[in-house]
Amino acid sequence: MNSAIRDGQTALGIELGSTRIKAVLIGADHHVLAVGSHTWQDQLVNGVWTYDLDQVWAGLQDCYASLKADVQHRYGETLTKIGVIGISAMMHGYLPFDSKDHLLTPFRTWRNTITGEAASMLTQLFSFNMPQRWSLSHLYQAILNEEDHIKDIRFLTTLAGYVHWQLTGQKVLGIGDASGMMPVDPATCSYDDGMVQKFDALIASKGYPWKLEHLLPQVLVAGEDAGTLTKTGAKLLDPSGDLQPGIPFCPPEGDAGTGMVATNSVAVRTGNVSAGTSIFAMVVLDKPLSKMYPEIDMVTTPSGKPVAMVHCNSCTSDINAWIGLFKEFADMSGGCFTSDMLYNQLFSKALEGDRDCGGIVAFNCYSGEPVTGLEHGCPLMTRQPDAKFSLANFMRANLYSSVAALAIGMGILKNEEVEIHRILGHGGLFKTPFVGQNILAAALDAPVTVMETASEGGAWGIGLLAMYRLHHAEGETLEDYLDSKVFAGMPSKTMTPDHEDVTGFQAWLEKYCAYLPVERAAARL
Repeated sequence: MNSAIRDGQTALGIELGSTRIKAVLIGADHHVLAVGSHTWQDQLVNGVWTYDLDQVWAGLQDCYASLKADVQHRYGETLTKIGVIGISAMMHGYLPFDSKDHLLTPFRTWRNTITGEAASMLTQLFSFNMPQRWSLSHLYQAILNEEDHIKDIRFLTTLAGYVHWQLTGQKVLGIGDASGMMPVDPATCSYDDGMVQKFDALIASKGYPWKLEHLLPQVLVAGEDAGTLTKTGAKLLDPSGDLQPGIPFCPPEGDAGTGMVATNSVAVRTGNVSAGTSIFAMVVLDKPLSKMYPEIDMVTTPSGKPVAMVHCNSCTSDINAWIGLFKEFADMSGGCFTSDMLYNQLFSKALEGDRDCGGIVAFNCYSGEPVTGLEHGCPLMTRQPDAKFSLANFMRANLYSSVAALAIGMGILKNEEVEIHRILGHGGLFKTPFVGQNILAAALDAPVTVMETASEGGAWGIGLLAMYRLHHAEGETLEDYLDSKVFAGMPSKTMTPDHEDVTGFQAWLEKYCAYLPVERAAARL
């Protein structure tokens, strides 16, 4: 293994998630050799959820330094060579740059629900659901707001596209991430030309000195060459100077695409659920939906296959806040509990609760939620005087809340008779064995599989895409590569939904929907 690290027979995957930047170094067998991480958090500045770009580079450098230290600790080697690198990040949002490569506004992330007018107008223009968080919705909202910077834009990208650009000099984007900027055409594996022309015609009277196609990154599919690490990029990632330039890169991708890869859910009739700060389901379609749904986004796999996506803005943030409160109490009382211990114990306790949570209803909404029509969010806990207010019911209600909006969206696909052969879960919700898996199976009324690699998440997924870029055979599809070379014989556990759990969740969800006006009113305060 030491020789593989010295010779660079490895792949590095880095993903900038909502609360953590994670790096995973994998070997030729696709197994994890070392990891690094950095914890960060978005900020609400002047009503906009954002990360400062200085945070991006400080976090990336700390994450990479953490990875280097892990390599040194495990193998006694200084990391200087890597076979191939891939960058992934949370999708969507707004990063506009001028001709001198200066950012024109603070980064507006996917979490913002401030583009409702633009998203609605573009949806009508395209006859295609344009979510608020998509880059084009942000761009058009800025135009409607008559923001001064619009005339100066020369490049628009996502967070993954930005980091990749700074490391390689290439203004490119993987098709999965690109499909969250604006609609793509799976037939051409590029932006939908008809919609590009419609947008340009829509804003023609403004007289801007640019056309939409000139602002957007070049679209690449999995396996294509996406440039190499420059000397400047090497210094950006590893200021110590140990990392050598010239390392090839795979196309940068969004966290949705890397989640699909990490769960081997890129073939038709497969689906996955990624559950962390946000929660979303991706289902690879074998036929078009009968009509447009505002709750369903149409994106693609990293190889360009059409995907129905149910994206919900909030998942574990409120649970994390409650665990933090319990940790504060445990510390105050002298208990020797780590956060991991509390997660495991409290998650497991939820399984002892009543199937309908005993009358407790929770809302985990830290921000607006388009699936349920919430413009703004407000975490909320409700109960009637006769509710069974126990710790088990309290935790079960919080876990139900984390998947409630997703269950509503997935119900649409069920009514469309979309065929799904398997659903795989990954992300922090599934870290405690069986619990999150049990809750999701009840919410979707479908078997849910979790692999041993579920906690590795998107960083491992982009690492696999990087390895595919370097080692796939001529004509070998991404689906075939993953099936035969990565996931063959991979240990996994499947949980079939319990009938009483399904019935209990549906009863709870009815109350959840009935309480939505209360949540809506609270969010307006």
